[in-house]
Amino acid sequence: MLVATLMFPALFALILLGLPIAFSLTIVSVGAGLAAFGPAAFNQLYGSFYSASTNFILSAIPMFILMGALLERSGVAERLFKVMSMWLGKLPGGIALATIAMGGIFAAAAGVVGAVEVMIGMMAIPAMQRLGYDNKLIAGTICAGGSLGTMIPPSVIAVMYASLAQISVGKLLAGMILPGLLMVGLFLAYIVIQGMIRPTPVPKGAPEPELPLGQKLWLTVTTLLPVFALIFAVLGSILGGIASPTEAAAVGAAGALILCVLYGRFSPKVLTESLSITVRISAMILLIVAAGTMFMGVFAANRGASLIRDVIEATGLGTTGMIVFFLLIVFLLGFVLDWTANVLICVPLFAPFVRAAGIDPIWFGTLVIIVIQTSYLTPPMASAIFYLKSIAPKDMTYGQMCRGVLPFVGLQILTLLIVAAFPVLVTWLPDRIVGI
Repeated sequence: MLVATLMFPALFALILLGLPIAFSLTIVSVGAGLAAFGPAAFNQLYGSFYSASTNFILSAIPMFILMGALLERSGVAERLFKVMSMWLGKLPGGIALATIAMGGIFAAAAGVVGAVEVMIGMMAIPAMQRLGYDNKLIAGTICAGGSLGTMIPPSVIAVMYASLAQISVGKLLAGMILPGLLMVGLFLAYIVIQGMIRPTPVPKGAPEPELPLGQKLWLTVTTLLPVFALIFAVLGSILGGIASPTEAAAVGAAGALILCVLYGRFSPKVLTESLSITVRISAMILLIVAAGTMFMGVFAANRGASLIRDVIEATGLGTTGMIVFFLLIVFLLGFVLDWTANVLICVPLFAPFVRAAGIDPIWFGTLVIIVIQTSYLTPPMASAIFYLKSIAPKDMTYGQMCRGVLPFVGLQILTLLIVAAFPVLVTWLPDRIVGI
């Protein structure tokens, strides 16, 4: 048990020294395995690596990433932003509303985070600054809208979580739908209230010309219909039991490629760039998955589960206390680790205790994903702020970004509390969808 106790401090020490997470996990796994079992540890390490490498569900991840990369280059995002701004722009905080709405729709179409935030930011920042929006609201809106890929199905994080927790991907995605809509609704309500309290000043420069109603409707239909068709094809096929997550992700990638062609954005360069990004991100994620599986295999073999159980029993935590304790660990790890490593370390640790306590695994998984999204936004180590910083103009300071995301962090915590108090928000829809 001593080896298991030392594994996490050693892991964090290597990460803080700047070593990549996958290599840190591998080094600690090999070192702990050799210390405990000698050369025989390589059998354990190979078995863990092989099981992660041959997990069929995880093969959906490259397809989802390819779908997001193609959508990013297809022109869908620009058209979506134009449509949302066209219909919502005259409401209080209209462009901010359009940014959140676009983030939610694009998250449902792409299922990834990070790139969505950068893409939204590059379009929304100039438009919002021209209209005189406060930099804090701009920063908070873009970070919150870009983070919705964590919570809005289909989510790459949910696919990985379900695979590691050995639960239905379809049920987890279905369980996340109502909490995700609740979160988006809270974001939109906050922006409307802010827009009513602090109306934006007169736009800088000449106003954009108003389009005729017929042209507005045509642009809306030709933009939203293909996007919603893609969402329905991917998410509907998973929830209806028609296709596995991997098959649905492949359909999504093919649909994104078709949209890229239809909108006149396809070229060999676009395809090459999309494939390059897919290979790079997939390799990074799947290497972390394999290394994390080795880490947790060695941790379990060194009686790591007994160590966690002893801690829980020593602190006298009941079921509610155990849930809070687990979620707090996920939140704190979110400051140090990216979501991939966070899920990989926490899910195999917590899943047996959650199952033994009779806690609904879909409900608990949704809570974990909300917490991961919250840590993604929470300063000072917020990944969302670092993404925004890479594209933000010089007059948007780090302090403004931190203050801007805080109300949205509060709204995510409110979402967490509501979902924790009313588990039916998660459990109702999976129980009524046939096939998942």
